[in-house]
Amino acid sequence: MTEKTTKKAAALRYDRQQSGAPQLVAKGRGKVAERIMALAKEHHVPMVEDRNLVQMLEALDLNTEIPPELYQAVAEVLVFVYRLNQRK
Repeated sequence: MTEKTTKKAAALRYDRQQSGAPQLVAKGRGKVAERIMALAKEHHVPMVEDRNLVQMLEALDLNTEIPPELYQAVAEVLVFVYRLNQRK
């Protein structure tokens, strides 16, 4: 598999009661990415495909809040998830 075709995934958690910004709680490539996506699907966690965002998130340490530079991109994901939840 080349760099372009290797699956990548990242998972965020946002609890506005405990944190000021979303936190990176999982990240990985290849089999790890596939496991992250399988767990999300199994637990009915919405997924959004954004290769650029995943690339930026994979540079972060786990369990850290996202930096302000990523607020806009992550906010767009959260809006998408909010809208999905409203439809259910």
